[in-house]
Amino acid sequence: MKKNYVIVAASLGLAQLALHSTAARAQDTTRALNQVVVTATRSPKKQSEIGRVVTTISAQQIAQSQGRSLPQLLNTVPGITFSGAQNAPGIGTSVFLRGASTGNTLILIDGFPANNAASIDGSYDLNAFPLDQIDHIEILKGSGSTLYGSDAVAGVINIITKHPQGQGLKGNLQFVGGSYGTFKEAAGLNGKLKNTGIAINLSNTDSKGFAASTDAAGIGDFRKDGFHQRSASVNVDQQITNKFALNGNLQISRNNGNLPYGAFKDDQNNDYKNTFLFGGVGAKIQLPKGLLNFNVSQNTVHNNFTNLPPDNGGTHSETINYGRITNAEAVLNYNLGKYFDITSGAGYKYSYTNQHSLYEVPGYNPGPSDTTAHSGIGSVYASLFFKSDIFHMELGGRYNHHSAFGDKFTYTINPSVLLADQFKVFGTIASAFKAPSLYQLSSEYGNSQLRPEYTHSYEAGFDWEILKNTLSFNAAFFKRNAKDVIYFFSESTPPYSSFYKNGTLQKDKGFETELKYHDKKLSASAWYAYVTGKLTDADGVTTNNLYRRPKSTFGANVSYQATADFLFGVVYKYTGSRTEQDFATYPATIATLKNYNLVDLHLQYSATKQLSFFGDVYNVLDTKYVDWLGYNTRRTNFTLGANYRFK
Repeated sequence: MKKNYVIVAASLGLAQLALHSTAARAQDTTRALNQVVVTATRSPKKQSEIGRVVTTISAQQIAQSQGRSLPQLLNTVPGITFSGAQNAPGIGTSVFLRGASTGNTLILIDGFPANNAASIDGSYDLNAFPLDQIDHIEILKGSGSTLYGSDAVAGVINIITKHPQGQGLKGNLQFVGGSYGTFKEAAGLNGKLKNTGIAINLSNTDSKGFAASTDAAGIGDFRKDGFHQRSASVNVDQQITNKFALNGNLQISRNNGNLPYGAFKDDQNNDYKNTFLFGGVGAKIQLPKGLLNFNVSQNTVHNNFTNLPPDNGGTHSETINYGRITNAEAVLNYNLGKYFDITSGAGYKYSYTNQHSLYEVPGYNPGPSDTTAHSGIGSVYASLFFKSDIFHMELGGRYNHHSAFGDKFTYTINPSVLLADQFKVFGTIASAFKAPSLYQLSSEYGNSQLRPEYTHSYEAGFDWEILKNTLSFNAAFFKRNAKDVIYFFSESTPPYSSFYKNGTLQKDKGFETELKYHDKKLSASAWYAYVTGKLTDADGVTTNNLYRRPKSTFGANVSYQATADFLFGVVYKYTGSRTEQDFATYPATIATLKNYNLVDLHLQYSATKQLSFFGDVYNVLDTKYVDWLGYNTRRTNFTLGANYRFK
């Protein structure tokens, strides 16, 4: 393997990728008042016109992060903790946006939900998405249920894939190699031929990985847990007339690899195969004063977990989980005159899962366990936007009808004021809900009487461009109160049943602040985020329950365009101490995980207009730290790569 590294290093060179010397600064997340975003309002609006916190990870930043996974990249965003992002490749991760649990952040692909109907909380595994297929990412912080429905409680992460751009076809090839026997190859073709646009991206990643669980005994015989991914993305646009267009997209990812038995426990025979398939078709109709969108999408996840018995006999288990979600929606953006415009829509979401588990012990075979479940939710919504001089206001509401729990209504009140075209003050009062998952409703632990979790949230903050397009400072304060929180309950008396139920109250609060500077050569930012939360159970017992979530995180990013062809950058993040439940004993005890600091170094060099090289060193200080109790994390590691663009 060392020989392979030498070949990669010699052939690919030193520094980063497919960007020319005019590329934007490394690790610079954008939040400028004149920037146009879509996710906050489901229509293009400048940040100065909306009273929400939206962070954009640009195409340049994604291009400069090809050595990372998507969870690792999102973990550098203020207010996001992606727990497990630094674990072994392919191991599941948990996104905590403003401290909320994973299922309370909605993942979108090109604006449409990408849940997993087969998972416990409905959350989507972002390890399924290779970065080379993503154009940019918009992150809406705060309640988004009025425009997006269930799960958009703490916020929305909208992954916008690469779409056709510019006349003529252009292509690129990318090669990456690095630590843990990791190699990646990617190819893309993008462009328009008259009225037809096409974007095709293919990638292949292989990693030998490292032992995912911690070998506490120090024996050193734990298996390396590898990761392999084959992925493809296709986007097609067809302009029929100047007022009517069709589009279609397809993303497929096939992952397989190895898993440990659990915390501190190895397993030589535990493997998985996952398939993620997302596809959709849509139509856009240009109206005299607006735009009408029709879209139908389907998101399918197929998981297969197999644990073969060892040679000397033992347990054999196999689990096959299949989940499918179909979305149909019509969205209208319309200008009502000088002061008003509206975004409204109607949609229907159908979720289905089939889960089959087999567990065998020598001399005992309880037989398979099967669950099949489905649900539907229909909704109508509207948000009215008012704009007059320095004052802006959003008033919105959404009515939802779920086949299991009935009706639920959410609302948004969001005023903002822009002073001197540089200082924006905003506030939000909103509600949001999270529907119980099919697993929580219908599994062996299911409860068909579950109600949705319902949240009231409050937010206030400001964006201040101290020096136009050069120096800015922002801050946001938030509070969330959620009732009917779903939790797992076990009876202490016979028959000792376990099931999901409502009854707990969750209260979270915190703030975020960031200072940013950039000029022609230097880009720098520093940020701090704080969150705390308490859970009150049905018996009135209160606990600090934000497990694996630090109260304090802060970071700094600096990049410098040293010459016309050479750029380097440094990314730093501090993760504060966290608590975690230790299930090694019964009842479980609370363990404290120590704080840690991570420093990453990034380099890029443009040899020609077509050929670029890149290199990254992660965890430069070789910090030994723990994200999950009983699991290993990455020590100092590197990637080297090259990107070639052609016409």
